Amino acid sequence: MARFILSILIGAAIAFGLFVVMAKLIENSARPADEVPEAPIIDIVMSEPDEETQTRTRKPPPPPPPPQEPPKLEQTEPEAEEPNTDGFSLVVPGIDTGGVGVDIGGVGAMARDGEATPIVRIDPKYPVQAARDGKEGWVKLQFTINEVGGVEDIVVLEAEPKRLFDREARRALAKWKYKPKIVDGKPQKQFNMFVQLDFTLEQ
Repeated sequence: MARFILSILIGAAIAFGLFVVMAKLIENSARPADEVPEAPIIDIVMSEPDEETQTRTRKPPPPPPPPQEPPKLEQTEPEAEEPNTDGFSLVVPGIDTGGVGVDIGGVGAMARDGEATPIVRIDPKYPVQAARDGKEGWVKLQFTINEVGGVEDIVVLEAEPKRLFDREARRALAKWKYKPKIVDGKPQKQFNMFVQLDFTLEQ
């Protein structure tokens, strides 16, 4: 019993002490705060620029000079060398294409006047081996002129020497062009046309 009474007294004393401390704290907070000193005022004065001060103006750099044109090179013509006559010399060949006809007959003869009019004639190439060997000859050919003036159905009839000039003669004749025969306003084919190509060496 005595302990219970003692604890009540101690608790009451502690509570009274806490009450006193809280009263002191409230009293201090109610007091006005110390006066805060006013902040100093700083006056900034801008001085006017001196009229005599020279302002620097930026000038653009001068433009670069234009590039110089390269010197023109003079074209030199190569010196023409004289051909060496000590070695082999090739005789210039000549080819006689003769005329065109429907009959072999004489070379260059036209059996039917006005039926075939050549427009383009291509000379055959002289075979190199034949020119070196100094060989000459001729080739008789049979062919057909179509409706547009082209040459087709080429056949070698005779040749002297045989098979030496045949290829070049056929190749050249295939490139010939004619004005086709006109019947009642329409072009017509012409069959059994003949020509002899002579291969001769000019001295």
